[in-house]
Amino acid sequence: MSVIRPGNGLTCEGTFTPVPKLRRLGDDELRDLHEVYCRNVSAVYAFFAYSVGPQTAEDLTAATFERVVRSWQRYDARRASVRTWVLVIARNLLADHFRRQSFRGGPSFDEHPALAGSTPEHDDPAERFAAVDGIKSWLLMLQPREREVLALRYGADLPTREIARCLGLSEANVHQIVSRALRRLRTILTDAEKADTQALARDDARISGTV
Repeated sequence: MSVIRPGNGLTCEGTFTPVPKLRRLGDDELRDLHEVYCRNVSAVYAFFAYSVGPQTAEDLTAATFERVVRSWQRYDARRASVRTWVLVIARNLLADHFRRQSFRGGPSFDEHPALAGSTPEHDDPAERFAAVDGIKSWLLMLQPREREVLALRYGADLPTREIARCLGLSEANVHQIVSRALRRLRTILTDAEKADTQALARDDARISGTV
């Protein structure tokens, strides 16, 4: 099963290839699973990309959809949307990955940090920042639960209601976690900008002194 990574120009076309050595899938199941894969693979990859490198994110994404195929008959639409169900599988696989790797900096899914703050505005620059690539070093400065919620909200593009269901939290708690995480990111961004400005000023001073 190949993985479609966001931004690489690939489209979800062709025939869905199920996991080998499974029971034979019917045509309807194959069509359903192909649709599930196409609609959710980018979100799943983005969720993993908030915590691990590209190759590991790709491997975990493939493993997620292998498990989706194996578990498809047990999916219950009355309990969760397809995307929430898929991301619960992804979240469990990420937890397993960190346990295997003994990666102390990874998310601790049993942690419930103290919550504070209010819901951010939609035009918050930290929100836009949280939705782009190349920010892992700053994300690692967040609490594990904050990083996980941001990954679901901005990586997987999951709405608050579905995040709450996925994590077993209230919607109010999700809003509070997002707000606190974005406040932390705003502080990090401000400090980084100040450091860059100071470094440029020092460079200018050195250059002026040599002229």
